[in-house]
Amino acid sequence: MTENSNTTISSELQEKINKKIAAIDGIADELPGVIIIHNISKNFTVEYMSPRGLAQLGVELEELKAMGTEYYPRFFNPDDSAEHITKSTTMLEKNTDDNISLFQQVRFKGVEDWVWHICSMKIFIRDDTGKPLLTIAIAFPIDPEHHITNKVTRLLDENDFLRNHYQEYSKLGKREREVLRLLALGKSSSEIANELFISTATAETHRRNIRQKLNISSFFELSQYARAFDLICYSSFFITII
Repeated sequence: MTENSNTTISSELQEKINKKIAAIDGIADELPGVIIIHNISKNFTVEYMSPRGLAQLGVELEELKAMGTEYYPRFFNPDDSAEHITKSTTMLEKNTDDNISLFQQVRFKGVEDWVWHICSMKIFIRDDTGKPLLTIAIAFPIDPEHHITNKVTRLLDENDFLRNHYQEYSKLGKREREVLRLLALGKSSSEIANELFISTATAETHRRNIRQKLNISSFFELSQYARAFDLICYSSFFITII
């Protein structure tokens, strides 16, 4: 029997794990992405990474496995952690064969900027009681030369903005959010008053309260909130400012 921090693995299960990882390793270089296998019972530490990924990070597999959970802050943007933990935990609790998809910012060896990836993950192996033991993921870099990259980057930036500013946005009431949307569309206080059937003075009061609660002073900051929280779409925004 092989024992780790949280579970005991039978020799038969360990042999199954070794065979499946060896099979993945045998074709890993032929696949377009990087394969990562995580060990759930060891706090989601890396059990295997394909050679391409190891080369990009500039580490050996045994070195990576020995890092334990230090692997994450060393190579991944911590701003993404909350979403990843939530999605991964939900997947494991459901214990199904469904995939989850994640955006990740990875730092390669010798590269200063983060490299955006899209990653698909699922449960790979279960233990003798049917509980998830290993997960497998394949990560693809988002090609910076592709025409869609700017759109993806914009959406990811908005997602970061949403996470970082949700607390401020949650202070707004329903009416204030309606006023915020109209302000982002370039409406004046009198136009907002007419559209919402309120007085111009009330519209001005909402406007001041929004700026105070969000701690903003410019139209750009205001529009960031409106776009990130889906109050307006890009087509409406550009029609307004053109």
